[in-house]
Parts: sequence; C-alpha cells; structure tokens
Amino acid sequence: MSQEEINNPDNSLDATPKQQEPVSETTSETSDEQQLEQIQAKADEYWNELLRARAELENMRRRHSRDLESAHKHALDKFVTELLPVCDSLELGLNAAGNEEASLASVRDGMDMTLKMLIGAIAKFGLEQINPEGESFDPDLHQAMAMQPVEGQQANQVIAVMQKGYRFNGRLLRPAMVVVSQ
Repeated sequence: MSQEEINNPDNSLDATPKQQEPVSETTSETSDEQQLEQIQAKADEYWNELLRARAELENMRRRHSRDLESAHKHALDKFVTELLPVCDSLELGLNAAGNEEASLASVRDGMDMTLKMLIGAIAKFGLEQINPEGESFDPDLHQAMAMQPVEGQQANQVIAVMQKGYRFNGRLLRPAMVVVSQ
C-alpha cells in the first residue's frame, strides 16, 4: 500500500467496505428483528401451552373432586341394598308377632332366619364372625371375661362365648368375649 492510499481516506478500496458496513448493519438489524420475532412467537407458544396445561390440571382437579364426592355419596349403596331384605324380614316378623295366632316357635324361627340373612349380607362385604367355643384361647382374637376350673378340660380353652367377635377384611373389629378354662 502506498503512502498516498494511507493518507487519503476517500480511497476507493476503503469506500467499498464502508458502503457494505451499513448494509451489513441493516441486515444484522433485520436478522436480529427476525430472531426477536421468532423468540417472541416461541414464547407466546410456550405461554399458550402453559395456560392450556393449567386449565387441564384445573379440570382434572374438579373432575377428581366430583368423582370423589360421588364415590363417598354412593359408597354404601350396594351395602344398603343388601340390608333391605333384612329390614323387610324384621317388619314381617314384628307384624307376625303382633298377630294373636303367632306362636313363640314361629317368631323364633323367623328371627333365626333374619339373623342368618343379616350375617350373609354383611359377609358379602368381608365381615366375619368369630365364635371360638371349644378352641384354644387366643389373646389376639379373644377377650377373657372370666376363668373357671372345669373337670376334664385343658387349661386355656374357651368354654363359653358371651359375645361373638368380628373381623372385617382380616382386621379385628371386636374381640370375642369368652370364658376360659383354668
């Protein structure tokens, strides 16, 4: 490069890059604006997805709450339906017992059948009676109310059941109240 070219700033070689510089800045600004628009569009898209996800979550919460409320409200429908025949039988028994022609034996038989209906109905739902008469005493299932010496009976045997116990789906609800041999 000559001294003249260095001293002359309006040189044609230097002019070309100067003219291209504004063009590249305009291109750069346009490119930046396009990138900004793309980024803004992507952000809007993500924002809309977030709003839709929040709305879906809120709908699921409401649906779950409504389903749970319905389940609580109708949870006992099947159980109550199974108990209705027992109620009907008790009403018939009361009407029959009020009749002058009723005998003690027929009322007793009716009560026995009604009790069997009740035990059958609740057994369908997992309730199990504990009647341990003649079995060994089990402190996990039985509650000893008294101990009596009995000839010819081993110790710790249930000789009488004062009140039956109940298990519901394998969990003890009430222990059987028993009299145990000494």
